[in-house]
Amino acid sequence: MKLRAVDIGKTTSASSIIFDSLRQAIIEGELNDGDPLRQDEIATLFNTSRIPVREALTRLEQQGLVESRRYRGAVVAGLSAVEAAEIFDFRSLLESEVIAASVPKMTPAALLEARQHFQDFMDSSNPLEWGELNRRFHYALYRDSGLVYHLKVIDNALDRVERYLRAQLLMTDGMDLANREHIGILAACEAGDGALAAERTRQHIQGAKQALIEFLLERKGRQQE
Repeated sequence: MKLRAVDIGKTTSASSIIFDSLRQAIIEGELNDGDPLRQDEIATLFNTSRIPVREALTRLEQQGLVESRRYRGAVVAGLSAVEAAEIFDFRSLLESEVIAASVPKMTPAALLEARQHFQDFMDSSNPLEWGELNRRFHYALYRDSGLVYHLKVIDNALDRVERYLRAQLLMTDGMDLANREHIGILAACEAGDGALAAERTRQHIQGAKQALIEFLLERKGRQQE
């Protein structure tokens, strides 16, 4: 199993460490759809009991990254086109509202930070960096909204789809489109136009939804051949 094992036998936050390690492995694609997550094996890797492992798996299941299957136990959750569409429709509603609330309060420091993250995203040739750089860009534009709960929900939704988005960006021309849309969103924020920033954010997410659904359906078709 591809995990960054840590000896946490005497650590009080064992569950959190296991949760973070599994979450990262799933998001970065080191663990694939349907891969088994055996409690005994994970406990041995981290030199701990099954209790914190079970707690970590429960948290991951609540976030939609893990699912329990009869006779197989916990496995890495897959994503269907229907689920992807629902997640992205939800994101487009939520994130457009958040950025609209953020623009009137947005500081020059936040705009400068977002521009730097945009540049880093545009310059990156490492697919493993894309998800985090994308989050940093959007979060810099969302943070001044002060809507902490909304941001946490957005973060969880991105966890669910990030590994698929990275694959889709890698196998299509998605990076060029994402860069063009990012600069459009940033320009609206710099102009202080919250309504335009919200609309461009909505269009950006809906466009990503369509590209991802097409990718998922194509991948499913290849697997069935």
